[in-house]
Amino acid sequence: MQLHQLAYFVAVADTRHFTHAAELLRVAQPSVSQQVRALERDVGAELFHRIRGNLSLSEAGETLLPIARRILADTDAAYQAVRELDELGRGRVRLGATPSLCTGLLPTVLAGFREARPGIELTLRESGSRDLQTDVAEGLLDLALIVDSRRRDHGRLATQPLFVEELVVISAKHRPAPVRRARMKIRDLEDRPLVMFRRGYDLRDATVDACRAEGFEPSFAIEGGEMDAVLECVEAGMGLAVVPSTVAKDRFRVTRFEAPGLDRVVRLTYREEITPSKATLALHQAITDHVSTTGSLPRGTRPLLSRATPAPFRDAAPPTTPPRR
Repeated sequence: MQLHQLAYFVAVADTRHFTHAAELLRVAQPSVSQQVRALERDVGAELFHRIRGNLSLSEAGETLLPIARRILADTDAAYQAVRELDELGRGRVRLGATPSLCTGLLPTVLAGFREARPGIELTLRESGSRDLQTDVAEGLLDLALIVDSRRRDHGRLATQPLFVEELVVISAKHRPAPVRRARMKIRDLEDRPLVMFRRGYDLRDATVDACRAEGFEPSFAIEGGEMDAVLECVEAGMGLAVVPSTVAKDRFRVTRFEAPGLDRVVRLTYREEITPSKATLALHQAITDHVSTTGSLPRGTRPLLSRATPAPFRDAAPPTTPPRR
């Protein structure tokens, strides 16, 4: 089993087409076909179903794909670690985060990290917590900021609690307040049109689960949006939405829930069994330092870290942050 064979296999699995995979890899199409066939002979099973021009993964292919992704990612990480040597003048970190965290927390953190470590290449992937955990487990991401909401159980992952963020109800400023009271109950959402996120969004799960716990199904004015679309629809007056307080800001009317309300724990997750690169450790430290600094988190959040929190990862300590210029 050769690394280039695994790379060809992953490219074909992603594109579902040998020719498109060859174009992506910038190699000849016959070479891709030959190497995938050689890989199939080596593992002793067909990796793809080839039926009338349609290509789909076989059971063996489905089993091999996440393993192949991890092998390729770990190989790339090994090269990257050697290139870094003992300095942090260069490197790469692949970070994932939920859309609300990309909007609320991360811009300030990443701007400070970029200023302190200009030579480190940053890649950001925005997605739901479950998808992000899968990407971390498969080696496609180094770190991910996720929230507690029906997380998939990945035995290879460790998580570090960062802070609790409050969920609030937002509505258009030009519309009447959803209730006359200063705070509202979850039951007050019954029969109110909600602007709802697409399926797979952690906020959708949290809102629907809370409503069902109170004995009713929420009604939707519109559903299927990403964060920006939901905020725009609420601002246009289409309905209410439940969002983290960190993204509500001044453009909306914000109504908090009566205690006990809705909140969620934000966690940093990473693969437990690998030694992280120095660049990954540096970003991890930047995030945890920001969270543990008094007054750095937005209103409606409660930190779960302190300066005394132990360093993450096994047998590794984060590098010291250099002074700002």
